[in-house]
Amino acid sequence: MDSVKAKKHLGQHFLADSNIARKIVEALRLPDGVTEVLEIGPGMGVLTGTLLATPNYRTSVVEIDRDSVAYLQQHFPDLTERIYGQDFLKMDLGKLYNNQPISIIGNFPYNISSQIYFQVLAHRQQVREVVGMIQKEVADRLAEGPGSKTYGILSVLLQAYYTIDYLFMVPPHVFNPPPKVQSAVIRLTRNTTEKLDCDEVLFFKVVKQAFSTRRKTLRNALKPFGMPPEATTDPVFDKRAEQLGVAEFVKLTQHVQEHKVA
Repeated sequence: MDSVKAKKHLGQHFLADSNIARKIVEALRLPDGVTEVLEIGPGMGVLTGTLLATPNYRTSVVEIDRDSVAYLQQHFPDLTERIYGQDFLKMDLGKLYNNQPISIIGNFPYNISSQIYFQVLAHRQQVREVVGMIQKEVADRLAEGPGSKTYGILSVLLQAYYTIDYLFMVPPHVFNPPPKVQSAVIRLTRNTTEKLDCDEVLFFKVVKQAFSTRRKTLRNALKPFGMPPEATTDPVFDKRAEQLGVAEFVKLTQHVQEHKVA
């Protein structure tokens, strides 16, 4: 099938197991006030069919591959008006859903899964829940806590706004074509932090800069902010980025805001 080849180039493998699809859909909890569900990368609609059979969900899908869009239109005619043939990474979810809360679900293309989560962060006041099947290595990283070598930028940023549940692994043989890596399903649920106790734009910059040279101490990693030496005497600056949790990064951001000159 040509669309299978196309999707493989897009970094996605078709889910071909209805039981796994059911488990993924059942992982949706739909927080209070959420009825809109957006599926990313439906492909041949294995998840889509399960979603449409679930009461109380108003399902939409976004699919960039034209062959897959045509297939979905043919096999799910009632869904046609809610099939968005575009790039999720460029979507304005606020405009599309009139700023109403939504849940997101999908078998995410491996090569853009991190970018998908950055897009979720950009719409964090609207996206209340995400159930995603991604490469196990990425799932491990997102759910990891401080002190781990795999703990990184997205770990901190997502954990600042979401509770992350590592749900289950998915073996390669349930996909067509089978990927060469293991997959896993994780769930993000929006926490009660509507706004961090710091400049959130600066928070993102501090976290990214801290991990940009993760082997360096924070004193050296954060030099681009131009803080004077006397402002970096606190013992926290002897640590590395991977040693700090969200609360410590918030305090660090407050400190950088007070002392930075860059």
